[in-house]
Amino acid sequence: MPIRPVAVVLNAGSGAGETEAAATEIRSRFAAAGREVQVTLATDTASLSRAVDEALAAGVSAIVAGGGDGTVNLVAARLIDSPTPLGVFPLGTLNHFAKDLGLPLELGPAIDVVLSGHTMQVDVGVVNGRCFLNNSSLGLYPRIVRLRAARPAHGLAKWLVATWATMKVLGEVPVMGVRIQVDGQPVLRRTTLVFIGNNEYRMAGLDAGTRESLTTGTLVLYVVRGGGRRRLARLAWHVLRGKAEESDALEIFRVTEATIESRGRQMEVALDGEVVRLPLPLTYQIRPGALGVLVAGGAGSS
Repeated sequence: MPIRPVAVVLNAGSGAGETEAAATEIRSRFAAAGREVQVTLATDTASLSRAVDEALAAGVSAIVAGGGDGTVNLVAARLIDSPTPLGVFPLGTLNHFAKDLGLPLELGPAIDVVLSGHTMQVDVGVVNGRCFLNNSSLGLYPRIVRLRAARPAHGLAKWLVATWATMKVLGEVPVMGVRIQVDGQPVLRRTTLVFIGNNEYRMAGLDAGTRESLTTGTLVLYVVRGGGRRRLARLAWHVLRGKAEESDALEIFRVTEATIESRGRQMEVALDGEVVRLPLPLTYQIRPGALGVLVAGGAGSS
């Protein structure tokens, strides 16, 4: 039977804005491999979603998201529990999902991975019906993301804006009260940040913020106790020394589901670097192996 085409959806606003050059290279590499590819340059969320829906209706063999973690999240949300696998062309700034899966960060090798057709099933985090591939967070981080989004930039300027936003929020260190239902027991805390990882994050040295696996079927909640910038600085020092779990500034809960409540009816929630407002309470769950992803051949792939 003929091999079905691959659909590639590129976020025209990702990374350094070089998606047209990327589209040309993708078409050339697929043609050289004798494979059919459909490339769409999406200019906004609506056109990206429409391109994914049209690709699914056409019965393509895979849908590849070209962009950063936010773009990958949007495409993945439509492929959960679907036989159509997700491919990733990491064209964003950080590309956490691609890095943690060991995917190549250069476009040429990433195209080779998609052409190889090897897949593996990975876990997906869900909160109130919204998915996250990397993490979700409450408190400090959504405020930082909001400030960054108000001053769009690319390249080095984007890093400068991110640094400015972080320093501004840390100057305020807002504290919120939360009630977390963990294993049937309520946990009451005053916190500056609740970080929910899809699988466990390393908390040591330069590897902090990365994951060894996306297939353990576990959500990991990191709750930073309130206490101002001094406590946050102590926590950062413990992380660098590889002793984060010994810090009095951090609590860690490993669960398959959790419910978080706070004051008000809604809360700002960061999902893979994008901020949305969700109604309270927030119900978090892990969906083990719910997403097929195209990966480099080897352990865990088929």
